[in-house]
Amino acid sequence: MGAVVGTLTMQTKQRRPSRDKADDDLEMTMVCHRPEGLDQLEAQTNFSKRELQVLYRGFKNECPSGVVNEDTFKQIYSQFFPHGDASTYAHFLFNAFDSAHTGSIKFEDFVTALSILLRGTITEKLQWTFNLYDINRDGYINKEEMTDIVRAIYDMMGKYTYPVLKNDAPKQHVDAFFQKMDKNRDGVVTLDEFILSCQEDENIMRSLQLFENVI
Repeated sequence: MGAVVGTLTMQTKQRRPSRDKADDDLEMTMVCHRPEGLDQLEAQTNFSKRELQVLYRGFKNECPSGVVNEDTFKQIYSQFFPHGDASTYAHFLFNAFDSAHTGSIKFEDFVTALSILLRGTITEKLQWTFNLYDINRDGYINKEEMTDIVRAIYDMMGKYTYPVLKNDAPKQHVDAFFQKMDKNRDGVVTLDEFILSCQEDENIMRSLQLFENVI
């Protein structure tokens, strides 16, 4: 995710800097999907109007129609992981961005999720991550869901990962996850258990702050 954000930011910063709101609103009418106005998005997210302009130009550069479907999303995301297979993880990530389950990601979906991941509170970031792992949307994370996500991450990182990962590494990761987070040992992890366990882990807390100043 950081790679995607960073790439979009670099692309958009190379464009013309002296644009005003009228220019950007006019641009927004020239695509198949017209995003909500900048004022409304500014009120709904933690981004300034200028940051939204930068993000919009980057989004439109990658997705000229104003929306991105899952296949296109996978193609874009896979560029950042040439040594692995990112398709499965990109599928899960796409579903997390597509919160309305429409089969496509609009600019509003993109910046709403990005606002949480980059500028949201710790609780908001953890809630979003929990929803990514809760594949069937039943309010719990079970071992099967966690295994699917972890295997997708290992596949994405590829065989050149250092140190070399053993075949049973995903299972060990999931077992360790549940040992730590399944507080009442009922075989599933609730949102409260997830948030509490993550807040107790210094490494997770540090990782949540990595991209706060990316744009």
